[in-house]
Amino acid sequence: MRPQLETRSRQVLAALLRNPRMEVFPSSSVSEQLRQLPHGTKVPVTSSPTRGLDATLDLCEEVAAYGLLPIPHIAARLFTDEAHLNAVLERLATLDDRDIFIVGGDSEQPRGEFPSANALLAAIRNSKHQFDEIGIAAYPEGHPFLSDAELLEALHEKQPFASYMVTQMCFDAEVILRWITDVREKGIRLPVYIGIPGEVNVAKLLRIATRIGVGDSTRFLRKHFGLVRRLLSQDYRPDRLVAALAPYFAKESYGIRGLHIYTFDQIAETEQWRKKLLARLETMSA
Repeated sequence: MRPQLETRSRQVLAALLRNPRMEVFPSSSVSEQLRQLPHGTKVPVTSSPTRGLDATLDLCEEVAAYGLLPIPHIAARLFTDEAHLNAVLERLATLDDRDIFIVGGDSEQPRGEFPSANALLAAIRNSKHQFDEIGIAAYPEGHPFLSDAELLEALHEKQPFASYMVTQMCFDAEVILRWITDVREKGIRLPVYIGIPGEVNVAKLLRIATRIGVGDSTRFLRKHFGLVRRLLSQDYRPDRLVAALAPYFAKESYGIRGLHIYTFDQIAETEQWRKKLLARLETMSA
């Protein structure tokens, strides 16, 4: 952490690190690692077209059993019809946390009546099941299949149904801050959680970044392949990214609510990074 951070920036960053969101993926390795997280941690649980919604819901129930707060990712294209949606919402009603995250989903073709996040958001609004928080995805570095204009239009359409947005993983603070400024000027007022990688293996991180189409960051890595090759045996730590963002966390105009940490199921390593950085911040403020 850079020593020149002002006291207020350190205090706000420390507060965000005390209450992070730690995203996980339903996998064989994740269950045992959940005990690494402090009681009450928010844990977004992703969904995938191959594993289906049941895998997400099963892990959410496991997350809750550990005393954590699950945030299920609900992918519109995985639903067959309204009855399927109502059955899932009934199951979600048994969880203590009333926070869900709505995405369109990665399936090439929708399985039923909900081709987009917009369609699913409208159906949930009209259902008997209501939630305290509903999140949507945002893309500072663009989307592999949608133009920037289409992404902005989608944010405007979803804004009335949502209570926050989460940015896709990005390694560049300037890109993130420029995107926030731009969407604020264009009428998007939802508070934002900034999505950052946790402490993860660089090779794994590159595979994920390439797959989801992270733009400038991935292009940089391709241009500097020699550097990347030397780093492949190491772990990535987001210290510099967080330090560059920290002065803006307390600026009301940016509307930054918190950090959304993509763990890629390397929970123990990411949690160790979080605790070390928090301890350093608290020591600096003592």
